[in-house]
Amino acid sequence: MRGRAFQKFLCNACLFAGSFFVYAVNGSGQELAKLAAPEPSSPPTATDIHELSEFIQELQSQMQALNSQLSDLRAEQQRASEEASELRRELDLLRVPAAPVENGAVPPASESSAQPAVAQPHSPASPASPQEPTTSDRLARLEENLDVLEGKVNDQYQTKIESGSKYRVRLSGIALFNLYENRGTVENQDFPQLVQSPASEALFVSPGSFGGSLRQSQIRLQAFGPEIAGAKTSADVAFDFAGGFPTAPNGAVMGLVRLRTGTIRLDWENTSLVGGQDRLFFAPLAPTSVATLAVPALSYAGNLWAWTPQVRVEHRIALSDSSTLSIQGGILDSLTGDIPLEGYGRDPSWGEESGQPVYATRIAWSHRAFDQNLTLGAGGYYGRQNWGFNRTIDGWGGTLDATLPLGKRFELTGAFYRARGAGGFGGGIGQTALLNGSFIGPATTFRGLDSMGGWAQLKFKLRPNFEFNGAMGIDNPFASELRQFHANSIYRGTYTRNLSPMVNFIYQIRSDVLISTEYRWLNTSILDAGSNSASHINLSLGYLF
Repeated sequence: MRGRAFQKFLCNACLFAGSFFVYAVNGSGQELAKLAAPEPSSPPTATDIHELSEFIQELQSQMQALNSQLSDLRAEQQRASEEASELRRELDLLRVPAAPVENGAVPPASESSAQPAVAQPHSPASPASPQEPTTSDRLARLEENLDVLEGKVNDQYQTKIESGSKYRVRLSGIALFNLYENRGTVENQDFPQLVQSPASEALFVSPGSFGGSLRQSQIRLQAFGPEIAGAKTSADVAFDFAGGFPTAPNGAVMGLVRLRTGTIRLDWENTSLVGGQDRLFFAPLAPTSVATLAVPALSYAGNLWAWTPQVRVEHRIALSDSSTLSIQGGILDSLTGDIPLEGYGRDPSWGEESGQPVYATRIAWSHRAFDQNLTLGAGGYYGRQNWGFNRTIDGWGGTLDATLPLGKRFELTGAFYRARGAGGFGGGIGQTALLNGSFIGPATTFRGLDSMGGWAQLKFKLRPNFEFNGAMGIDNPFASELRQFHANSIYRGTYTRNLSPMVNFIYQIRSDVLISTEYRWLNTSILDAGSNSASHINLSLGYLF
């Protein structure tokens, strides 16, 4: 019906254009004959020549208008043809109910129609499978994924960044603006991790604080190089502006640039070699949050994390078409959470003083379920620390992590750890070593602080670009050990527990614009001194580039 209406419209337009053209030419011919054959007794005057010139200009404008109308007709025909092709492609998709739509990507119509044997239609006598999506479900999913697909298509038309080599370089990142309000005494205003005792900060105690920040914005550069020995090479480096503050008026809103991560990769088909500064590969998960990008969410509340120099090898084994086994192993710089002294010289950390790295490994099993990856992983590490005068302690830890899809809209993720001397990796609320005397006393005994903790998150995706997250984490150093010794901590105070539940929503308005609101409650216990609580509300506006 639509095609016939368009053909009828096109024919009427062409008849109208032809009639107009004949009438214009006939009229112009008569006028030209009159002007070209003046009376013998009176030669053409300047007025006649001027009228002839105006008529020719009017004729030219009419021809231009006619050409414009024809161009519009061609454009309308092209749009109608494209729309018909799109409808035909969607019709082909609906004719193949067994073809899945994975990760929001719509398969081309040529692939759907070229392989009809893959689909296994049900016979009239057999009932439809409860897992088979209906036509309305597929149309709903196509509508939900439209914005995401448009963003991915637009990415293909971006201009390349010029680099010093012939290989491709990509610039990306996020400009992130956070508005926040705190109720209570927290150790950091814009992304707090624990609560401090009001008595320890009597000068700064306030019933609440309000502010804004851009220092969690990030910039990332990725380079994609040539193949070496059959491996694809790439590198990336990421920065933010949470590296401290300049000594200047209003310096709190002038965050300094800070190196986050930077890696160089060699990727073969089933094996990868990675070197650089990166997250802890034996604890790869983190809760979802836009309010805290400078450090992962629930840091020092059960979520192990650190950006540490490392070299690791990853090997992937395909167990079946939908299952994979991944094995990782490597060495890491032995960090202990030390705060460096001011100056340009770099002193070794207490872990580096031992003269050996941290050895770590992780094994994970992944299986495809509900168009998502179900993953179970286990990891561990070991390292030594030398706290001077040959006072060494063993640092070690074991981790478990899981990603469990619960249908197409829900996902449960979480991680658990048990460790000793893990303050440098975010365990023990930043407390690594215990000592029973003066730090500089040669007879003082050191030992690693035992701790355990973890976190869990439930994600609900209302739409591909709209999600809700609820999470809770807890870190629990052993109070019995803290009563016998006193802890060497990067924070003031001796903490025995840090509990932090949070809830947020993230709405990606477009592929490059998002908004988020998060509420977080923090409760930190101090050894034999009760606990302190605070709340944090954060409103985030981000622009992805």
